[in-house]
Amino acid sequence: QVQLAESGGGLVQSGGSLKLSCAAPEGSFSVYALAWFRQAPGKEREFVAAISWNGGTRYYADSVKGRFTILRDNTKNTVYLQMNSLKPEVTAVYFCAAALKFLTATMSWPHEYEYWGQGTQVTVSS
Repeated sequence: QVQLAESGGGLVQSGGSLKLSCAAPEGSFSVYALAWFRQAPGKEREFVAAISWNGGTRYYADSVKGRFTILRDNTKNTVYLQMNSLKPEVTAVYFCAAALKFLTATMSWPHEYEYWGQGTQVTVSS
């Protein structure tokens, strides 16, 4: 079992940047595929990005390609989401998730992930 804790959210102006972090204080962090999802008010949780256990494979939602980057540092038990050129429409609660399985291109659905953090709010003002 792994516990996840997100941080780094906040209020930023359109065009700005934020870097989210998700740490797992304990557990075998390196064996998990990790992902970021987001959920805006009144909408379903949607996939943002995912990264394999060693960082060698990454997947992104089309809407964030070229602007967001997912990274992980297994020595720090932390996964990051660097978000650039932010737009108001990305305002949402951002969640990190972990799955004890090999990352595949189909792992863009919430049910694929066993463990979730509590989320961090990202608000982009126009």
